[in-house]
Amino acid sequence: MVNADLLEILRCPVCVREEGKEGLLSVVKETWLVCQDCDRKYPIVEDIPVMLIDEGDKWTSTPAEALPVPPPKIG
Repeated sequence: MVNADLLEILRCPVCVREEGKEGLLSVVKETWLVCQDCDRKYPIVEDIPVMLIDEGDKWTSTPAEALPVPPPKIG
């Protein structure tokens, strides 16, 4: 699991660039971070959040309940 202090400061890298969006993230299935503003989904691999925009973009059309556990390998 990702450290709670880290989760408090992490934000969606897309939304923090846009005015009026906070980019707050929610933990889903203990292996995904889901942006509350844009619904991008970032995998947590080996307890490390993968906050790459390309990774978040891959999962925008996947409902949170359908996200795979564990997340697929990056690359």
